[in-house]
Amino acid sequence: MSGLSKVFELNPAGLNWPRGVMFLDVALVPLIVFRAIGHEQYLLSALFGLLFAWLADPGGGYGYRAWHIAVFAVIGAGLTALGSGIGGDAWGWMVLAAFAVTLAAGLAAAFGVRRFVTAVLLNLWFIIALGNAFSLHHHTHVTSHTWAQVLAWTGGAALWIAVTFVVWLIRRREDRPQPVAELPGGTARRKLTPPLIMFALIRALVMACTVALAFGLNLSHGTWLPIAAMVAMKPSLEQATLVSAQRLTGALIGAAAAALLLLVPAGEQGLRLFAVDLGLEVVALVLLMHAVAIRFWNYALYSAAVAMGVLLLVDVGQPSDYAAEGYRVLWTFCGVGIALLVMLLASLLAKHTAEAPPQSA
Repeated sequence: MSGLSKVFELNPAGLNWPRGVMFLDVALVPLIVFRAIGHEQYLLSALFGLLFAWLADPGGGYGYRAWHIAVFAVIGAGLTALGSGIGGDAWGWMVLAAFAVTLAAGLAAAFGVRRFVTAVLLNLWFIIALGNAFSLHHHTHVTSHTWAQVLAWTGGAALWIAVTFVVWLIRRREDRPQPVAELPGGTARRKLTPPLIMFALIRALVMACTVALAFGLNLSHGTWLPIAAMVAMKPSLEQATLVSAQRLTGALIGAAAAALLLLVPAGEQGLRLFAVDLGLEVVALVLLMHAVAIRFWNYALYSAAVAMGVLLLVDVGQPSDYAAEGYRVLWTFCGVGIALLVMLLASLLAKHTAEAPPQSA
């Protein structure tokens, strides 16, 4: 019971409803746009471009913020092009790219904690873009163009730049703090110590292995395997264990709830099916709004809201594939297990090395 209480332990200071409502207001723009033009396959890129640009916003003067978000958007556009471009190629290229991107993100800690967090966001988006491209490549009824995915990501980030500009004018051009104050803001450089390099290398190897398993074995909805492993990889085993338990619990809750909601359009056709699908997409955005609001309130509930929202957005066009939720939970469990096993082995190795007696000359 004590372990369960830790999983659902609440942090009252982490609840932020205005932030969640603001996300919903802005996220409705790409939903309406892509629904209107009939290309919902690009909605995911736009939403993540918007959300991650928001998280990467460093605050300060508008020029400073716009410049940093623009650089972030350009790097993300390059990763989107890479992930979308190789998503249908041989899985070996995907493994190599995942290793290189994850290693670079880990070594970005040398440029400060803030830049490391930004690099991890880009790393996570690359894995999502890779999995999205792989899924769309094997979907015979949906056509996805690399340039359009890049444009959707860039448009989402540009939308946040436009929002910050409007707020800047309303606030009479005063400097603003970073929108998500809970994220680290330090920019002091750090020395690349052997433990830091080793942790970055371990993360890169884990991501390469999980990507190889997910795409090399052509696992159904296998993208959730490397994503779960990345989320669970933490510097300490204790922290990794707690986050993993929260992540897995949230995935189970979100998948079960999404499966129930996806039963709604099963018997509908024509205009009613269109209306129900649109309603479920709005529900998905509302769930993501809740996720943004409770991110630092409780990670398990946040994971449940994210899992449910993403599952609805991905599966709303194919409501008969109910086994998808089970596969996603299974691969989430496997990804978490792989990350915990690697962290346990690394912890035991570090402990053994520290306790080893020095060799005499």
